[in-house]
This record gives sequence, structure tokens and C-alpha cells, in this order.
Amino acid sequence: MKKILKGIAASPGKISGIVYNLQNNDQNRGFKKGSVLVAEITNPSMLLMMAQSVAIVTDKGGVLSHPAIVSRELGIPCVTSTKKATKIFKTGMKITIDGDKGQVFYGK
Repeated sequence: MKKILKGIAASPGKISGIVYNLQNNDQNRGFKKGSVLVAEITNPSMLLMMAQSVAIVTDKGGVLSHPAIVSRELGIPCVTSTKKATKIFKTGMKITIDGDKGQVFYGK
């Protein structure tokens, strides 16, 4: 697998999934349960999507940010502070998230 992004390891775990890029879509429109939520940052209005995601990747944030805290509560991997995830990952792409190392890869 080719490493694409490095960020902050905000919630542990490794998983592959299909991207849902919130920046390129209306909020909630077309979101599918089991997607990897990619967003600039999350907020409480996104909790339903977050709860149905297999992982979260954000452009901003740290270990005490909203996506990090919620991901740890949900037990799903999270990588924050990638700076450009919303610009690189398009809805429908397959990626792998390593929440232990704060890395994101193309493919499975």
C-alpha cells in the first residue's frame, strides 16, 4: 500500500473502507453506513454519520478535538490534522486508516 497522508494518531485501530467526503457533498446526502468519514473537522451535528462510520479522517484537529474524542468513544480509528484529506480523497475511493500511527493509505 502507498502511504498518502500522515496526521495525528487520534484513535487507535486499522480499517479499510470507502470514503465519504463531506466537503464535496451536502451533509448526510448520500452517506452510507460503514463509510470512512472525511471532513475538514467534525461537529455535534455530524454525530449520526460519525456513529455509522468505520473511521474518521480530518484536515484539522488534535487528540483532544471533537473527531478524536468521539472516535475513541465509538471505538473507531481516527486520524486528524492531515491538512489536505478533503482535497485528496473523493467519495467512493477505497482507503486504509492506521489510527495507531496516524497514517492513511490508498487501497486495502
